[in-house]
Amino acid sequence: MLHLHAHSLRLARQSDACDFRGTALRLGRVLLMIAGLCCCALSLVAQTSDSTTDSKSDDLLPTRIPVRIIESHRQDGNRTFEKRSVQIQGVDGRLARYQEIETETLQVDPTTVRTTMRTFGRDVNGAKSLIQVTEEEKHTLPGGGSNLQRITFNPDVNGKLQPVQRETVETKVISKDVEETNVTVMLTSINGGLAPAFKTHELRKRGANATVETEKITWFPDINGKWQLSETRQNTATQQAEDSKIEERVFRPDAEGKLGQISRVVSEESESTSGEKRSVLNTYSIDVPGTTRDGSLHLVERKTSTGSSRSTGVRETQQKVEQTNPGDPGAGLRVSVLVDGRMVSEPSGEQSTVTIRAIDSNSSFGVVSVDTTKSDQVPTIQIQETPSK
Repeated sequence: MLHLHAHSLRLARQSDACDFRGTALRLGRVLLMIAGLCCCALSLVAQTSDSTTDSKSDDLLPTRIPVRIIESHRQDGNRTFEKRSVQIQGVDGRLARYQEIETETLQVDPTTVRTTMRTFGRDVNGAKSLIQVTEEEKHTLPGGGSNLQRITFNPDVNGKLQPVQRETVETKVISKDVEETNVTVMLTSINGGLAPAFKTHELRKRGANATVETEKITWFPDINGKWQLSETRQNTATQQAEDSKIEERVFRPDAEGKLGQISRVVSEESESTSGEKRSVLNTYSIDVPGTTRDGSLHLVERKTSTGSSRSTGVRETQQKVEQTNPGDPGAGLRVSVLVDGRMVSEPSGEQSTVTIRAIDSNSSFGVVSVDTTKSDQVPTIQIQETPSK
């Protein structure tokens, strides 16, 4: 849970422009309760953890919305059963079941795994109803490769399951340091049935000094069903001690079909000897708000994040977002958003607060949202049963 909180407070490393209201809403939808139950034939180990989370965002969530998530896990021979239940406060103020996901995993043989996931919702009368089924089968190949088939079904008006998506993933190990993955996705078409929607080819190479280079190419079919190049992404990641750097370049064809670079994202992370972490993410684009394209890449956004932990169990994070001012694009970057996070971890649970401030038309910073999360943990209970004679 600590990792999930820290991940949220860092607000993720994204190459696209921030949607700050969307970020506030995601932070407000805190679903951080876990309860598990594991049992086997001769011994029973029960793990439970449950809590109620209150979240309030000043302009997006005018009322506090308690949410509870309960998860369970059960092993029966070569089958694994997992269940995830989400409860949300209803209009009467009581927690009501909102969604349930049941996952069954079967180890068919040493190289084949079959997984079925069923998602249930609630109809207008509150009755449990099936809303989606996903079936997946994965085969591990000699040499480390694999083939995966995944089909998603939705019920029609008569409740009969109909396939709405088919995904094929083929992974091949070419050499010790080279691996490729081909993905094809089919979706429902206007003529009925499934038709190719897009496909990707990804090649990963591991080099010296912990360097990993990845190239991912995406194609979409045209009106005649012929594959057309849509995008190429080139990613280079390097790791040195506690410092890391990731650079991603995106290329897309222009109106004449000529491939050209449209963006570049450089992310650097470092950690000091005292444990303070710092990351800087610079985004370059050919599109600059308030100007027309000149064919060159320009710095349009910079995110600077810092995080530190104290021996008292308090972790603080800060993020500063600088963006181009559309009203004065030639003036460079200006600070547009500030995010402050504070999380306190105690044996009884965790409490975190995230405050987001954004610049307004008067160049002043106003509070966009304040999200407070409190999670109470129940200690793990273990029960050991011995078989009778």
